[in-house]
Amino acid sequence: MDRNLGILVAALLLVASTCESAIFNPVSESHRSAASELFSSADGSFGSLEETYEALKTFEVLGIEKKPDIRTSACVSVVKILSSTSSALKDLFDALRVNGVLKCELNDRAFPGIGSKLKDSLNGANSLFDFYYSIGGLMLIKDQTSEVDVHISDADRIFRSIKALSQSDGRWRLNSNNPESSNDAAGIALEALAGVISLASSEIDSSLIATLKNDISKLFDGVEKYDDGTCYFDEKLVDARGHKGPLSASASVVRGITAFAAVSSENLNLPGEKVLGLAKFFLGIGIPGSAKDLYYQIDALSCLESIRGSVPLILSLPATVLSVTKKDQLKVKVSTVLGSASPPLSVKLMQIFVSGSKDASVIDQKLKFDPENSVHVLETLPTNVDVGNYIFSFEIIFDEPEHKNKYATGGRTRVPIHVTGVIKIDSAEIAILENDLGSVETQKKLDLPGESAVALSANHLQKLRLSFRLTTPSGQVFKPHQAFLKLKHESGVEHIFVVANSGKKFEIILDFLGLVDKFFYLSGTYDLQLTVGDSVMENSFLQPLGHIELDLPEAPEKAARPPPQPVDMYSRYGPKAEISHIFRVPEKRPPRELSLAFFGLVILPFFGFLAGLFHLRANLKNFPKSIHATFAILFHLGIAAVLSLYALFWFKLDLFTTLKTLGLLGIFLMFVGHKTLSHLASTSAKLKTT
Repeated sequence: MDRNLGILVAALLLVASTCESAIFNPVSESHRSAASELFSSADGSFGSLEETYEALKTFEVLGIEKKPDIRTSACVSVVKILSSTSSALKDLFDALRVNGVLKCELNDRAFPGIGSKLKDSLNGANSLFDFYYSIGGLMLIKDQTSEVDVHISDADRIFRSIKALSQSDGRWRLNSNNPESSNDAAGIALEALAGVISLASSEIDSSLIATLKNDISKLFDGVEKYDDGTCYFDEKLVDARGHKGPLSASASVVRGITAFAAVSSENLNLPGEKVLGLAKFFLGIGIPGSAKDLYYQIDALSCLESIRGSVPLILSLPATVLSVTKKDQLKVKVSTVLGSASPPLSVKLMQIFVSGSKDASVIDQKLKFDPENSVHVLETLPTNVDVGNYIFSFEIIFDEPEHKNKYATGGRTRVPIHVTGVIKIDSAEIAILENDLGSVETQKKLDLPGESAVALSANHLQKLRLSFRLTTPSGQVFKPHQAFLKLKHESGVEHIFVVANSGKKFEIILDFLGLVDKFFYLSGTYDLQLTVGDSVMENSFLQPLGHIELDLPEAPEKAARPPPQPVDMYSRYGPKAEISHIFRVPEKRPPRELSLAFFGLVILPFFGFLAGLFHLRANLKNFPKSIHATFAILFHLGIAAVLSLYALFWFKLDLFTTLKTLGLLGIFLMFVGHKTLSHLASTSAKLKTT
């Protein structure tokens, strides 16, 4: 799972290695939202019992009350595994962990059998995981029931067996046949040894405890550390459980050291700076993208929250951007990694560094504590702080000296602070100068930032001068990161010039005689635009100044031509212009009366046909009767409908509509016509036989 976090961790370490200060905030509501999203159950379960425990543990540490209802399905799996005599050690360990949280209804006779099995497995254990799962299971049984004797009679032997897997650098091997050692295995071993001490029926040999403390010191000697104080245990080993990276390895070590510190009778004297550095590492990751990584982070932070003798305190700032114009107050909050309140203490602002400089101002000013909001407040910034980027150095001082042995502050904490303000812009003017004498031909005042629309004109023998002054709220000269003057020709060709700082003002002089080649000898109208900006300048602006009409000489034959302008992607792929299609003008039609007369002549033969039938007394005796008459009538009506459809096609309908309708009528005609003609054929056959 740590592979999914590799890019994020790499970015964190890159920033840590290049910055001397960084901001670390305790666990927030964002972590709770991420936990609810990442640990989402499917069909009332999280899959394996290991994943179920990780979800339950994360919800418990973060105090999430609204969680998926998985008790029923999880308890079924727990009871099944704990009741089986063939369950693997890891499955028993995971089931006991889940049962410790959910308190499933178990048969009291199940625990003695499980305890006996775990004790037996210790005698035949030959790998670190065998010891870990067996001892961890016994510890869980001890917490869940008092009816089972889980004490280990040969604790010294088991302790030495686990200790035999340790290396000289403080790391551990997973088994005696594997020469590879890792920090992740060291954390597992420390947690197992802490369980041995807790379950021992007699006191462990003090020399073994002393040796283990020395191993922990060596383990911290190999920790990776960067300039901002971030520490982590690196890992590159790939074992049966997959890739182990810095996050899982660091979490394993923290979990092991916390467990050992809880059972040790003496203070481990852990290096406070490195413990705080580990807390910064876990907090600096932010919000992990996978459930496994989030569990590692939250579980490690919960261990650091309760580690005996070295609980790290995090100094954070609600806001690191302060405005001198708005007279913002500097607020500092001190809490544990999970956001719990700190013991009574004071915060002092000791030094202020200008970013990029080693020079520092000694302040040594105590911040005022606001008990209502639990923050320490610096009501007014020191007088030597102007707009710019600074690094503030804070120091935590406990009100009660004994708290120094319970909490880790890591000495002084450096935090980057950005002080912003409204920059005053005055003496802004633009002028046209004569090239030879430098005398002013045209000069106009500018309102920066504001509305300015100057109209200037010049030839190639003249110059353009633009100047203005920038001052901070305290009256000091301000040098912005960006100050550009852009000239854009009506053809789209742009030229950008840097406005340089000359003493107390910014000034640029464009000598058009020396710029004719750069301007490609293009005469015409140039739009003027001034850009002044900085991250600490609250009134940064990009302002059109107006335009200048340039009269440049004709381009020589070999002069460079203007570069082709980039194609506007919007005009290329955007909506096209509407195409207006002009249809052919309809031909002139005959008068309405003539058309009706022609229609009458066309229809007249039909009436003549009907009159002829009547005159000749047409024989309709063979017309079907009874039910067959209905089919005959429908057949003739269908033929009339087809003829009407042809007429509608001529006057109104399109070809596709006509064909679809004709298809339906054809099916209808086929049915009724077949019925009618079959009846007629049958009648004719009967007449012939008679």
